[in-house]
Amino acid sequence: MNAEIRIYVADLAAYNAGILHGVWVGATLDLDEIQEQIDRLLKCSPVPNSEECAIHDFEGFEGVHIAEYESLGSVHEKALFIEEHGKLGAAVLENFGGNLEEATKSMEGRYQGVYESPADYARELTEQTGGIPKHLEFYIDYEKMASDMEDSGDIFTVEQGLQEVHVFWNH
Repeated sequence: MNAEIRIYVADLAAYNAGILHGVWVGATLDLDEIQEQIDRLLKCSPVPNSEECAIHDFEGFEGVHIAEYESLGSVHEKALFIEEHGKLGAAVLENFGGNLEEATKSMEGRYQGVYESPADYARELTEQTGGIPKHLEFYIDYEKMASDMEDSGDIFTVEQGLQEVHVFWNH
């Protein structure tokens, strides 16, 4: 991945006093190292006894939202997942509302591949299961089959470009 996955952690005591005091931290670093950088930030605060921080910005998460008070553990796990799976992983993570467990299941066991369209997947699936007799092929609407599979919740798709559709089973 080209862009570093990182968070901007702001010192809340300084922020509330009108002072911008924060640090960009690599979200894929070891969790203890992330915490050490945050502890150093708070220790060097221009406001005495600063104890609280919040995530005020983030980069490299490929569209996955990071909440202001999300736990460092959650941010770290999401960052590692995106580092491993890239934009596709981020899109799958968003599909599941940030649920890392479901996104991992999809990437590791439910991924069917990349196709030009969902209809191409429906065609391939039909061919793998024995196909359609030649005299009936012209009656089959693969676009409708794919649409029905999506509408029924059997599959979900992630489009990442022109004729680049990633297909996943939902169960």
